[in-house]
Amino acid sequence: MLRKIRNFIDIFFNKSRNINNEPVNKVSLTVIIIIDLFILINVFSGLDSISQWYLSPSQAYPCYDQWQSYQQNKNQDRDFQIVSEALNTIPNIPQSYDQSAEGHLGKVSPICLDFQAINKKINQPNNKVILKSIEDKQRQVTSLEEKNSTIRSQYDSTLLEKIAGQPSNLSINQIEAQKAKQELDKNNLNISNLKTEIKELKQQLLSTGESVEFLSLLNSETKFKEVKQGYEKALFWYPSIQIIFQLIFLLPLIFISLLVHKLAIEKGYGLLSLMSWHLLVIFFIPLLIKIFQFLQIGVIFEFLFDIISVIFGGLLFLVNYLYIFLIPAIGFGIIKFFQQIVFNPKSQASKRVEKSRCLSCGKKIHHDHLHCPHCGYSQYLECHNCHNLTYKLMPYCSHCGTVQNRDIS
Repeated sequence: MLRKIRNFIDIFFNKSRNINNEPVNKVSLTVIIIIDLFILINVFSGLDSISQWYLSPSQAYPCYDQWQSYQQNKNQDRDFQIVSEALNTIPNIPQSYDQSAEGHLGKVSPICLDFQAINKKINQPNNKVILKSIEDKQRQVTSLEEKNSTIRSQYDSTLLEKIAGQPSNLSINQIEAQKAKQELDKNNLNISNLKTEIKELKQQLLSTGESVEFLSLLNSETKFKEVKQGYEKALFWYPSIQIIFQLIFLLPLIFISLLVHKLAIEKGYGLLSLMSWHLLVIFFIPLLIKIFQFLQIGVIFEFLFDIISVIFGGLLFLVNYLYIFLIPAIGFGIIKFFQQIVFNPKSQASKRVEKSRCLSCGKKIHHDHLHCPHCGYSQYLECHNCHNLTYKLMPYCSHCGTVQNRDIS
């Protein structure tokens, strides 16, 4: 096994820095590496772009966050808060929900489209006037409360001066007890009247047809439950959908570079073979990263996480144990697949014998050459039955037809 790994590594590096079995000069290798980095950056940029092609959960259900905040808000004034928020923020929204979905796959929730349409209805001139009046009166209340606070602090200071025996003509405060009480009573009465007016204005704002329709939708448990379930479902599938689109982006590149590499080897185009090999390696790097991401955040991870949560309760660290054993097993399976099916030396040897090519490097050679003049690889071995020379890696002897069951590297 170690010998096979070592041979694989040697082959990998030989392919990465040799043209026709000759080392690439340092300048050419530097240029190739720069090209590799440029292509790798563009590959990851393309992966990022295509991963955003499908609508994200927040794009498909844009009303969910605001609606959930309203549902979780236990403040008695929550109805006024969300209506005033609609009046204050809607004019600043650059585009509607359906416009933000243009150029993407998927569609925006119809309930969220209704949510925005009803929300926009609130933005009426008469509602703005009511809200402005409420805000003005609220500022007056705040100002009066600040004045009361100042009066109380000065009154407390006056009492301390009297206790200390300070003459009134030397007092640093300009307020007397009787005057302070009158001022406080007057301010408190104004505050009470203003708060009553604010309460009536809020009720007036919440009683408009637009507000009633909007609050009716917000308090619909059925509608919110539908949006919540849709959002959670989209949140569950979105990582897997992203990775599937990224694989769709990568797989054609891998297939094309693999095809070009094989054709370049068969035709003896050394530079093209080297460049296509580098491209193949570059495209496989993000592919492996995305596969591991899928195993970590995709549907498979969620499935295993749920199973372990049900069986073992809080022992969720067992997911990590499972991955520690699962990932190497998957990696071993991938290696075996490419070694025995995609890059099977016997399968390659059969095609190369048909075309009179070297069993190792794939260069064109004469059929009676015992060794490849390009790489020096020995093309034949002795048949264990008739002892004549027959091709390596072929299943039968070319002289007596005996099965050749020895693997010769």
